[in-house]
Amino acid sequence: MTERMDIFTRNVPGMTARLRSATVAVAGCGGLGSNVAVALARAGVGRLILADRDVVEASNLNRQIFFLGDIGRRKVEATAAHLHNIRTDLDLVLHDLMVTPDNTASLFGDAEILVEAFDDAGEKIRLIEAWTRAFPDRFIVCGNGLAGYGRTGDLKVVRTGRIVFCGDMESDMSGGLAAPRVLTVAAMQANVVVELLMGGSP
Repeated sequence: MTERMDIFTRNVPGMTARLRSATVAVAGCGGLGSNVAVALARAGVGRLILADRDVVEASNLNRQIFFLGDIGRRKVEATAAHLHNIRTDLDLVLHDLMVTPDNTASLFGDAEILVEAFDDAGEKIRLIEAWTRAFPDRFIVCGNGLAGYGRTGDLKVVRTGRIVFCGDMESDMSGGLAAPRVLTVAAMQANVVVELLMGGSP
């Protein structure tokens, strides 16, 4: 408790108490997901459910939270280690596997909100469909369009029912991925999650 209070001394009034009781799931621990997880941990979310099937590669280091020593480690394990270096009290549930429509509800059912952080467009669509079918009353916050650099003014938040998209809504990864834009969209996703948990409407 002492550690938590010291960390959150500068938090927004009322936020710490609400977020410490929240559970948020993050599907994908890459450029978006790993950075969303860090932002939510620093904001004060009490429990995070993380899922990813990949290992850390050198090419990940230009935009993800990992370091040279993480290369070859499972992404969920490396992400968890870094999160616990921020907060030892953070409750983490780790799933080192592929997320599918069949296991989405069982993996993430305890979460109030799901963050979609996949690279593959098909996987994004399948996750959104599976989540909204299983939990039509819960939000899913998705990344959509974060490639390239600059054009910060093109980044926006678009809500369609319980689905919220963050990004420019048009660029794809063929344009390359760089930390400034990826981290900006990840921060937007985390900010939307906090806003929703605090009772706001993006």
